[in-house]
Amino acid sequence: MLLKLRPNAVAEYAAGLPHGSMLVSATNGKTTTTRLLAAATRVAGYDLVTNTEGSNLERGIAAALLKGSRCADLGLFEVDEAALASVAASTRPQVVVLMNLFRDQLDRYGELETLVDKWRDVLDDLQAQSEPPTLVLNADDPNIAALGRGRRNVVWFGVDDKSHAIGNREHAADATTCRHCGAPLNHRVVLVGHLGHWDCPNCDSTRPTPAVSATKIDLTPHGQQMTLRYPGPAGSPVELAIASPLPGVHNSYNIVAAFAASWALADRTSRPQQAPAVARVMAETKPAFGRGEVVDVDDKQIQLLLAKNPTGVNQNVRTILSNPGELNVLVLLNDRTADGQDVSWIWDVDWEPLDSRLSSLTLSGDRAWDLALRFRYGGFDMDNVTVSPDPTKALDIALAATPAGNTLYALPTYTAMLDLRGVLTQRGHTAAYWSTDR
Repeated sequence: MLLKLRPNAVAEYAAGLPHGSMLVSATNGKTTTTRLLAAATRVAGYDLVTNTEGSNLERGIAAALLKGSRCADLGLFEVDEAALASVAASTRPQVVVLMNLFRDQLDRYGELETLVDKWRDVLDDLQAQSEPPTLVLNADDPNIAALGRGRRNVVWFGVDDKSHAIGNREHAADATTCRHCGAPLNHRVVLVGHLGHWDCPNCDSTRPTPAVSATKIDLTPHGQQMTLRYPGPAGSPVELAIASPLPGVHNSYNIVAAFAASWALADRTSRPQQAPAVARVMAETKPAFGRGEVVDVDDKQIQLLLAKNPTGVNQNVRTILSNPGELNVLVLLNDRTADGQDVSWIWDVDWEPLDSRLSSLTLSGDRAWDLALRFRYGGFDMDNVTVSPDPTKALDIALAATPAGNTLYALPTYTAMLDLRGVLTQRGHTAAYWSTDR
């Protein structure tokens, strides 16, 4: 409604922010990274306006600015991949964080190459401005690296620790050819999907050297310890220990991206980098709703792991498998507008490693039977699988199959997560997602 009454509301409100805006966009991890970055910027002394409710289209950013821009000096906005062009044109970004691009919602975004081309146009427009923003880019994503090739004001981030590499690229990996010459890429180290250490054997395209990187990562089922390297005041590398309750290598990337962006902002605004304070607030930052969030339900726990595309689900499966013992899993698949109506992506997920570890598997959501067909073709013992499209009933079935003291791992698509959390809120196990401190 605001944009109908004031079509230029985002530009008008953003123009009043003394330090301009920071934009964070990605296929996976933008909500978590924005959450971490919000904590980092606040501890550095900025008065922040941000779209904490997670509404990352232009209308959500307009609503956040209407509500909080009068008392803020900096805007921090999570931005939908397809909305980046309009938001970047309307705000005055000082820092733009681009983390990754994976196939997601093909019915809405089209193939990945379409988004890469659109993002290149966005960066061309930003660089043509009199004061181009600092770009914080993921060196480990070949598509993001290609977008930063030859540009000024780039801060590269990545993961240097090779100990968590997987053997080969996943069969559904999205960046397999060089954006510069079209030749097949060589991945020396594969960490998440197509993220890793790569080069092109046919031209000079190669992974940029990160200025900010994770040099050592120790993962646990419920978090991680990280050694992070970044440029010190004199330009020499400095190392910093960061503990975080966010599990998985995918969250390692989120942590490094948030730290790199806070470092870039400090450099941009000539403020001292508050590295120890940033490390402390990151250690205190819990998972965003549905992104590794743990909910206590009587004598059990539920861990909610958003499942919206092949790369993201593969990382969730990897995180689940890091826990010892038999596993109880609930998967919920919807095909509503916010999920993407094309659910063919479930066939590109590597579900099979779960098979030998499952104690129970419950399938639910509007497209529960599509999931059942996928697991049937995956060779799972369907006598051990329960299908219940109703999320309330499915939750009860899955919890009943989970022994006391154990964790139920729930992998829902976006609207299914809202459905599931709605049931948990109704039963008093958690607060409504928009009212939590995220």
